[in-house]
Amino acid sequence: MKVKMNVQTAYHGELLRAGKVYEIDETTAKRWIASNLAEEVKNEK
Repeated sequence: MKVKMNVQTAYHGELLRAGKVYEIDETTAKRWIASNLAEEVKNEK
């Protein structure tokens, strides 16, 4: 699942920066979205 980060955090030894889009697993993504740490990115075609 693609998410746009609202905060900077470390995830599996990788630095995820605020404002950038990353691909992470769905379970973690949903938890971060619920906690307002990230926003879901819809696939645009």
